[in-house]
Amino acid sequence: MALTITSPRNPRIKDLVRLRERRYGEKRGLFLVEGGKEISMALEGAVELDSLFFCREFFKGGEEALLESLEARGVRLFSLTRSLFEKVSYRENPDGLLAVARRFRWRLEDLALGPSPLLVVAESLEKPGNLGAILRCTDAVGADAIIVCDPVVDPFNPNVVRASRGTLFTVRLVLTSPGETRGWLEEMGIEAVVTTPHAPLDYTDVDYRGPTAVVVGSESEGLRPLWMEGPCTMVRIPMWGKVDSLNVAVATAVVLYEALRQRRGRGLAGGMGL
Repeated sequence: MALTITSPRNPRIKDLVRLRERRYGEKRGLFLVEGGKEISMALEGAVELDSLFFCREFFKGGEEALLESLEARGVRLFSLTRSLFEKVSYRENPDGLLAVARRFRWRLEDLALGPSPLLVVAESLEKPGNLGAILRCTDAVGADAIIVCDPVVDPFNPNVVRASRGTLFTVRLVLTSPGETRGWLEEMGIEAVVTTPHAPLDYTDVDYRGPTAVVVGSESEGLRPLWMEGPCTMVRIPMWGKVDSLNVAVATAVVLYEALRQRRGRGLAGGMGL
């Protein structure tokens, strides 16, 4: 049975607001998931939900079944007034569902890879929208995992969850350092395809059908020199207009879909373990 909260001074309401802060979320080991679709995908991805806050005035249909499912799983339910839900929600058009989930992470050694894996390595990304979009693309092409090195933005930022459309829960996410990732790729025999405007090759001139990691960096700083110093293949995306670079999420999508095109020709595509 759900408990009802009506006061903005309730400690749980204050806690929800503070969970938007990275330092507080990391300290508590929690993060926010808003929206019925995203919460359902979190459940499918075996993410542990701590509690759920809801307001029926925002329901659009089908939410009651989700509430029943969550209650059956032992998730604590809290009913909020309209004004309180508006206070804790971070969406413009909420559907009345906001969950508190346990943070999770994979380690490099946890990744069980097939003979020809496809990975994404993203270094020092700064914007939640970019990381969220890259997660969506990683999921869309059926890549094995995304390795996030030294993230500036918190991967569990509510705006990353929103921009990823729930794919944060369908893609294996590893958080680690560039140096550790570089060494692991070499040890595993995975070719680093490094994106840089100064590369000698166009991205279409590379064979992505073997074990491959597509490496992208932040728009402001690019990639660290260590990526170009060791064994790697550097590629560029040709620019014919006035701009000299693409948004990092767009660039990642362009390269990943070239990899998917090549792999489909060999029958390698179709989900994890490419």
